[in-house]
This record gives sequence, C-alpha cells and structure tokens, in this order.
Amino acid sequence: MHTTRTTNEQMKERYPNLHAEGIVRERADAAYELLGDCTLCPRRCHVDRTAGETGFCRTGSDLIISSYSPHFGEEPPLVGRQGSGTIFFTNCNLECIFCQNYEISQCGRGFQVQAEEMAEIMLRLQESGCHNINLVSPSHQVPGILRALDIAAGRGLHIPIVYNTGGYDAVGTLRLLNGVIDIYMPDAKYGSNGIAQALSGAPDYVDRMQEALCEMHRQVGDLVTQNGIAERGMIIRHLVLPGGLAGTEEVMRFIADELSPSSYVNIMSQYRPAWKVREKDSGYDELGRTITQEEFDEAIEIARKYGLSRGFSKR
Repeated sequence: MHTTRTTNEQMKERYPNLHAEGIVRERADAAYELLGDCTLCPRRCHVDRTAGETGFCRTGSDLIISSYSPHFGEEPPLVGRQGSGTIFFTNCNLECIFCQNYEISQCGRGFQVQAEEMAEIMLRLQESGCHNINLVSPSHQVPGILRALDIAAGRGLHIPIVYNTGGYDAVGTLRLLNGVIDIYMPDAKYGSNGIAQALSGAPDYVDRMQEALCEMHRQVGDLVTQNGIAERGMIIRHLVLPGGLAGTEEVMRFIADELSPSSYVNIMSQYRPAWKVREKDSGYDELGRTITQEEFDEAIEIARKYGLSRGFSKR
C-alpha cells in the first residue's frame, strides 16, 4: 500500500479543494474562536489570546516564527532531492528539560509575521522546489496557520502540508485540520505520564498523545509515498532516552496495536544533554549522557518484536 498513489477521493479532500469551497477559511475562523478562551491544546489555559493574554505557550494571537528554509535533515521521504520546506514556529506547549531547540521553544527567539506574510513564505518554499511545507511545533499556532494556508492555496500552493508536532495535541483542534494536513509527523515521546511530567511538564501526555495519534491516523492513514517522496500519511518519531526513560516498550506496543503495524516509525538516537539538563539536577542521572549503542539496538528490537519495520534509522 505504501508505494501506491493516493486515491482520487483523497486528493479531492486536500486543502486546495477545501479552500475553493471556503472550508479552510471556516476552519480558520473556528480556530480563532478557540483563542478567546484558549482550549487549542490540552493545556486548556482559558486565557483570551485575542486580547493579548498568554498562557503556557507564551503566545498571543499573532504568528511567531524563528526561521524558514529548505531543510535536508528530516526523514528521507520528506527531504527527497529538493528538501523539506521547513517553518520553525516559536514557543511550544511542552517544556522538555532536554530540548535541543530551547532558544526557539523556550526562550522565544523569533519574529511576528502576518498571515499574508506566512502565505508568501510558503509559496516561496514551493517555488524553490521543496517537496512539502513542514510546520514545526505548530500546535499552539493553528489559527494563524489555517488562515495563511487559505491565502496561499488561493495563490497556487499545492504541495503536501506536514504537521510536525511534539504529540501534545487536542483532538478537537486536529479535527479542524482534517483534509488540510497531508502528512502528520508527531512525536511519541513517552510511555509513562510520570516521566512526561518530570521531563516535559505534561502529566497527561501519554493519554493525550495516544488520542491525538489515533485521530491523525484516522485522517491520513499509514505513510504513502510516490517515487520515495511522501504524499500522505503518518511518520511517527520516537527519541530513545538513556536508561529507558522514554518507555519504548509501551510506545511501540501502542503504535502496533492501536494504529498499524505498517506505521512508519523513526526511532532516533540523537539524544544529548541540553537546556536544563546541563544547568541543574534533573533527578535522572541518566540524562547526563548520550545513549549507548546497546540502548539503541534494544529499542530497534522492541519495535521489531511488535511487527514494526518501516522507517528505522541507522545510528
């Protein structure tokens, strides 16, 4: 299945067609309504972001990004020959103490853009030959993204849209993205809520992540590629942590049993001590080192045990 083209019915459901029917604009308006008493993500901060109030994500109603460019460090089905058109959004609804992009996610490095400017950025990335538009950490900025996509689609944007998220997403918000997002790329960070609270400040992460991934899979299914380039579906990322802190066993069991044994799973080995792990005692001595080859090999074997085989990277 994963090497076949998407069906004609799936193509009709894509954002250019939804734009033509006025649906993307309606979805953007509905997302902006959530900002008035913000329940956009599982934090449910209930602040009025339209009035300049900010909650956990430290973001009002304006789009804030840190950079955009063709990116060649993503998964091969996204990168291809021309790169993934990556847009990094500033701030985050998680607070990972080991975040390697903490200047952006935690320290707020970036600049405001209007929806029209964001649309122009997307079109520029498409014109440069990028295979997709890759929205990195978009969960807290969905309303502005939808508005920008509506504008860009009206000006000829048509390449796949990638929703590249930490996995802490609200199902209600994801439903506004149904048909708009072609490729979901969530993290499945943890198998334990206790670890998620300690390392990312999210005591219900596992529950919300599992709900979100089920909704994402319902919308787009397993990854579909054409000539090695992703067209539609899911790519799931799992970062192996030292000492088994990521709960790889629980995560792989969930993916295989509740999503699909044909899921494309990137099991990642690039953990290194960063951000607050370097500054203070995290309570987990293991986080002070990189993972071992044995730990990575064990994670791969766990995935294989549950019948998963697509997407594994080599260390």
